[in-house]
Amino acid sequence: MGNRVAREDYEWVYTEQPHADRRKEILAKYPEIKSLMGPDHRLKWIVCMMVAIQFLAFYLVKDLDWKWVMFWTYAFGSCINHSMTLAIHEISHNTAFGNNRATWNRYFAMFANLPIGLPYSASFKRYHLDHHRYLGGDGVDVDIPTEFEGWFFCTRFRKFVWIILQPLFYAIRPLCINPKPITYLELSNMAIQVSFNVALYWLWGGKPLVYMLAGSLLGMGLHPISGHFIAEHYMFLKGHETYSYYGSLNLLTFNVGYHNEHHDFPSVPGRRLPLVKKIAAEYYDGLPNYSSWVKVLYDFIMDDSLSPYSRIKRTLKGDVKQE
Repeated sequence: MGNRVAREDYEWVYTEQPHADRRKEILAKYPEIKSLMGPDHRLKWIVCMMVAIQFLAFYLVKDLDWKWVMFWTYAFGSCINHSMTLAIHEISHNTAFGNNRATWNRYFAMFANLPIGLPYSASFKRYHLDHHRYLGGDGVDVDIPTEFEGWFFCTRFRKFVWIILQPLFYAIRPLCINPKPITYLELSNMAIQVSFNVALYWLWGGKPLVYMLAGSLLGMGLHPISGHFIAEHYMFLKGHETYSYYGSLNLLTFNVGYHNEHHDFPSVPGRRLPLVKKIAAEYYDGLPNYSSWVKVLYDFIMDDSLSPYSRIKRTLKGDVKQE
């Protein structure tokens, strides 16, 4: 467990990200993919149902023994809350109400944020679009671990701890890599979320609050679904920057596993990404992919050639326009 990882730096490249060129090539050959773009009208109803399920869970756990609160927190609440973060990811691309109603999408994301307990939907939108536009961009893409993460989490045990602490690093990384002035929407997100948390505690006590917050932290840490954090962009094979996952957990995660397809066509809702793969199969079938996020987590920890440094990084040129 004490073997050190061989990597001492990121994989620096001097090429552009592959997704823009592949998107142009695919659209030239298969223009019908444009018809898949636009809002997914089912999304808002699915999100409302998930929020209602968690509200019901808050009521049901309030009278349970603590051992059962913690059991259901990990077994159920963590799955729903991580799935809800990926619903917010979908909404950040305006797939709930379309690009013409961007403000509706922002406030609907705050509604989806309620059962997560941590006010992050407004900030996520700002940084996530930079991640798409400037994938691997030094000082801009906050999906890239910091120098400290790469340097310190360099043994199997430390990588195991790092995975557990993923929610912490995703929260503080923007402040270290690319801090931005706070916006009105972020203040609104915080005010709405804090008010909801206080109301939940006042109405049903501390157990629903613990179920909610612990479920979010556990679900984004050492959890099967959190394998997507590693699977999406960590360089398991040299030169490959983005990887798709085609396993069954896509059913719970709005097809976020179709990650090459998503970066190629971020305007296509997750529900339709399998159609992108089907239409342009020759562009995706030959790319490396995964069938198990659990195996991704295991391999990342046990493979001494992998670490938080195992990311492709590039120095951005020209005018960088951030959200």
